[in-house]
Amino acid sequence: MVRRVLSLTSGRIAVVILAVIALLAVFGPWLAPQDPLATSDNTLAAASGAHWLGTDYLGRDVFSRLLDGSRVSVLGSLEVALMALVVGAIPGILSVYLGRVFEWLTLRLADTLVALPFLLFAVAVIALLGNGINQAMLVTGALVSPLFYRVARAATLAVARSQYVEAALISGASIGWVVRRHVWVKVLPPIAVALAQTVGVGFVIVSSLTFLGIGVQPPAPTWGGLLASDLGYLSHQPWAPLAPALLIMVTVWASNLLADAIRDVSGEAGRAFVNNRKARANRLDKDRPAPAGGDR
Repeated sequence: MVRRVLSLTSGRIAVVILAVIALLAVFGPWLAPQDPLATSDNTLAAASGAHWLGTDYLGRDVFSRLLDGSRVSVLGSLEVALMALVVGAIPGILSVYLGRVFEWLTLRLADTLVALPFLLFAVAVIALLGNGINQAMLVTGALVSPLFYRVARAATLAVARSQYVEAALISGASIGWVVRRHVWVKVLPPIAVALAQTVGVGFVIVSSLTFLGIGVQPPAPTWGGLLASDLGYLSHQPWAPLAPALLIMVTVWASNLLADAIRDVSGEAGRAFVNNRKARANRLDKDRPAPAGGDR
């Protein structure tokens, strides 16, 4: 699947952008040219050689704060996606095999989580457990998990009554073995699509919470926090929100682009994609002129 994704132009663009964002998350704090928390008297300064994106209302270097804040944004979005994957995909697969009681309970729980507003629920949990990004992201991931539950359940239902799956169960194979050997291979492509989409959703969630000052205590930099602080000084720096907003938009766009690429190369569309590539390659081989002296 990885080769198929990289064979698409959209897949390569998405992978490159997300790889750059991941590198910023890993090396951003060390690449920051200045201390992101250091204040100065040079407040609301324009972009210059010393401050590539200017300074904020406390004289802190905006470029350094963007680099340092990338780690929180990336890790927060990954926490949302992985929590949703674990909480949603596993029960979604098992709901097909563990009987009607487990199926009914998980379906009702998924419906309940869908009905809860994630932002208000995250605020309530933070009020109980303390203001921390990990608590907020884990709770939000649980609220997003019904997406994985329904995707995993639908994909499992599509293969649960296949002859080879029924033959494995009749022959005495355990449910865990059947899921690992047969079901998971079929469920993986739609789950990969949902995971890529959820990473983008996670960036929006992290940015929304940090924009409101939830999850991260100031003066710790985050992309959402920078966006919120810049909006208060638009009369002095009307261009200031562009950098954090652009980073958020590009990251979410790349996540959705990767999800579309995975969807295009998986399942029936993926098989059609491979067949078309093979047919095109065969046509090129037939149209290629024979080497000189080949008829001798």
